Amino acid sequence: MPKPTDSDRPPYAADLARLERTLSQAAPAPDPELPSGAAEANPTLSVVRVGWRGLPELLAPGASSAPSPTPGEQLVLVWRPPGEEPRVKAADPEDLLALKIVVEGIRPEEAAREGGVPVGRIEAILGRAQDEGLVLAPTPLLRRDPRQLGVEPHGWKEFLVAPVFTLQWHLTQACDLRCRHCYDRSPRDVLPHDRALRVLDDLHWFCRERRVRGHVTFTGGNPLLHPRFLDLYREAADRGFGLTVLGNPSPRDSIEALCAIRPPEVFQVSLEGLKEHNDAIRGPGHFERTLEFLGLLRRLGVFSMVMLTLTRDNVDQVLPLAERLRPRADRFHFNRLSPVGEGANLPVVPRERYRAFLEDYLVAARENPVLGLKDNLLNPLRYQRGEPVFGGCTGFGCGAAFNFVCLLPDGEVHACRKFPSPIGTLRVQSLAEIYDSPRAARYRAGPSACRGCPVRPVCGGCLASTSGFGLDTFEARDPYCAGRPQTRS
Repeated sequence: MPKPTDSDRPPYAADLARLERTLSQAAPAPDPELPSGAAEANPTLSVVRVGWRGLPELLAPGASSAPSPTPGEQLVLVWRPPGEEPRVKAADPEDLLALKIVVEGIRPEEAAREGGVPVGRIEAILGRAQDEGLVLAPTPLLRRDPRQLGVEPHGWKEFLVAPVFTLQWHLTQACDLRCRHCYDRSPRDVLPHDRALRVLDDLHWFCRERRVRGHVTFTGGNPLLHPRFLDLYREAADRGFGLTVLGNPSPRDSIEALCAIRPPEVFQVSLEGLKEHNDAIRGPGHFERTLEFLGLLRRLGVFSMVMLTLTRDNVDQVLPLAERLRPRADRFHFNRLSPVGEGANLPVVPRERYRAFLEDYLVAARENPVLGLKDNLLNPLRYQRGEPVFGGCTGFGCGAAFNFVCLLPDGEVHACRKFPSPIGTLRVQSLAEIYDSPRAARYRAGPSACRGCPVRPVCGGCLASTSGFGLDTFEARDPYCAGRPQTRS
């Protein structure tokens, strides 16, 4: 067979070969430990100038269907994110801006002023570059001490350091529903608008000092009933926070108004079982309105989540409901009933029934992609079976006062909203003062009975459940816990 000649090779062959060579030589990226607190460009990054557009697509999986390159100068990025395979992509303006900010040490506020955009826009650009591994972020300062949990640090690293901090903000007690398991209908004043803006600024600085990204989960009541909800939503978006809404079925124009600012990462609604049971808890017609609303969210491209509060009366409806939701929702989770407030009048799921339910749930989750894993006590069961654990309730087991806190309408801050757990007030304290307080630290440590459990970093049970049974949340383990798991031989 004759050797191919230069005339047989495509005109972009030399540039393609340079990219292939650079890609093959990309060394593993270091695991970043940046004590200075300043982000750095990934040291494996190479910027290659080529004379053809479309070359990176030829190096991607499924390249056989990629269009042919066209003449035109282009900058191509080749790098290796920590712990991952090398990547290649055409540089876009936001990639280059992020790299410029990091390499030249430009403050996000300066870049925002120069570009005439909110600082949140700049931080979102930097965040995307960090997600892709183009920029190595300094190690977050929200960390659990494995010695305090009684576990060896090896193998738990991803569950001991939180890169995101969430403020679950109950904007208002106002609600268009009267659910039979509502845990708080107490009258509370709302923060004045100027004070609410200071809350967002306080969260912004707290996250910057702790080297984490901020996230705001707006809830209530129904947060959309707050008179200045859209203003606060826009202000949170302008500061670059991730955004989630926990609300009720709402009119199309309300959701379109959110999306015009920035689509929420998640919009969560609740169902308590199949139609008859759900409407007995949340009111007549609620089930059908929710299904219709899920369809609206899907048409608008908003990720939807459905939450169920697990009780004795609906435990057998969870999996049938998940089947109804399979074509309608993006994710379905459950929380166990916290027997406080109105919820104290409903029956909790019997403990002897609960473990069998978890086993059935895990089996069903293999077939139904809408079923999400959230309850911490799924992890001891998976560990017992030799299956991989997951992040649990908040990504770090019980995250109360660790990677989230709850802010009530009047400024009172709780470690967890599902039971009374006050740790301070933003009316007179900063978020840092509250977070660093001894009481917040006690909630972070979790129950002493869980210390040394092999799955403690991804579990810790549910403090609300413990409290609801009248037990000491700082000492006793979750009453639904079956005891410390042992791996199968």
